[in-house]
Amino acid sequence: MNNSPGATPPTRTLTGGPREPTTPGSTPSSVRRCRASGRELPLPACPGWEGACPPLHPGSPLARPAGRCRLGKRAPGGAMAELRVFPLSCVVQKYAWGKIGLDSEVAKLLASSDPLAQIDPDKPYAELWMGTHPRGDAIILDNRIPQKTLGQWIADNPGCLGSKVKETFQGQLPFLFKVLSVNTALSIQAHPNKELAGKLHAQFPEHYPDANHKPEMAIALTPFQGMCGFRPVEEIVAFLQEVPEFRALIGNVAAEQLERSVCNDPRGVSAALRVCFTRMMKSEKKVFVDQLNMLVKRISQEVAAGKDTSGSSGKLLLQLHSQFPGDIGCFAIYFLNLVMLQPGESMFLGANEPHAYLYGDCIECMACSDNTVRAGLTPKFIDVLTLCEMLNYTPAPSSSKVFAPTQSRLDPCVYLYDPPVPDFTVMKIEIPSSIKLYLISAIDSASILLVIQGTAVGTSTAAISEMTLRRGSVLFISANESVSLHLSSLDGMLLFRACCLL
Repeated sequence: MNNSPGATPPTRTLTGGPREPTTPGSTPSSVRRCRASGRELPLPACPGWEGACPPLHPGSPLARPAGRCRLGKRAPGGAMAELRVFPLSCVVQKYAWGKIGLDSEVAKLLASSDPLAQIDPDKPYAELWMGTHPRGDAIILDNRIPQKTLGQWIADNPGCLGSKVKETFQGQLPFLFKVLSVNTALSIQAHPNKELAGKLHAQFPEHYPDANHKPEMAIALTPFQGMCGFRPVEEIVAFLQEVPEFRALIGNVAAEQLERSVCNDPRGVSAALRVCFTRMMKSEKKVFVDQLNMLVKRISQEVAAGKDTSGSSGKLLLQLHSQFPGDIGCFAIYFLNLVMLQPGESMFLGANEPHAYLYGDCIECMACSDNTVRAGLTPKFIDVLTLCEMLNYTPAPSSSKVFAPTQSRLDPCVYLYDPPVPDFTVMKIEIPSSIKLYLISAIDSASILLVIQGTAVGTSTAAISEMTLRRGSVLFISANESVSLHLSSLDGMLLFRACCLL
């Protein structure tokens, strides 16, 4: 170093600040004067330190609980800078009903987000789980964080949930966020309310593993097909008259009772519907298999002869029978609405609502529970008695099952899917190509962000370093933290964000 009188004064470069020479009488570059106390305090020995006055005097209202360093190092006397926004690696479930290989949206997201991922072209990729569920706790992709999974980190940092969410849900993330790729039908099922969930869990914990309810919402990513809720009685009566095999299974007495109920009050309709559905579900196996085989044979012959089988839902019947031959669930198509969702459309499935997903790719969000009561189209445990007793027997048209989002008044890029339960809300964020800088706003809830389309670099004061976001990237954002997106894609971005807005 040259210390001669004419030499240039030594300099020290601070990230985020200008280069500053040291001159006689000035504060040395190795210290900073605290704005609140006026005391001179030493700089941390780290070139990554951010801010004009680090560390602030403990009495300063501007003091942070831990020195923040973009390199993740410790400030003198301080703890590791707190990371509250970070990327996740999420669990893929390979259930048999999932789409195969790269036909699956789940597989495509996995391959896009992880260049090292090996997609097996012969294996199903059914679900991507984003959350803290014990059977699929997300892995934290930041080795500066000592906890390995999101569940562990939230348990140690429950304040990240937001004050209301933390208090309401006892320090637990209240939702599970998913992507589903459905190739063959899922079971005919319903989810219990909290009261029934508690009873079922106490009586049969091997089948009902927790005491929570499980409302859920599906948002289509591709054209999506499902069954949901009981059809209007007029439609069911039409099937009873058009499909003799269906009427034989129900029996004339119950069928006539339902036909007469069309003019009755809603309670009479629900009672007649319960009788008909219960008779079908409790029919002896030999009886319903014989009727189903006769129906399938007749419909197949009509299709071969070029006849219109829409009056018997022939196409859907043959589709389900090919997947689950001899299953009582094949007859459920005459009771339940067929719902067709286009991308961006959704359906909400509340407690006691009978439903089954049939085909397509969707975003799904639900309360964090495994409680499912099944009664058909499945090799799993079937609980017909519980299902028939618990169901909501209120008929309604399929159009009533489509759940429409509302555009945010504060941000035209955001559409809210806000169901009538407190556990979760989903935001769809569509950023047009004309916007190159976008702020994911802070909310008083932990949230999980999924990139469906587009690329960007994300920055946040709670993330320390930049984050590359691309199709399939998943980000955890703590409550009251924001993320700036610097878009690099020509087609804008499409993201979904799950949260809990109390």
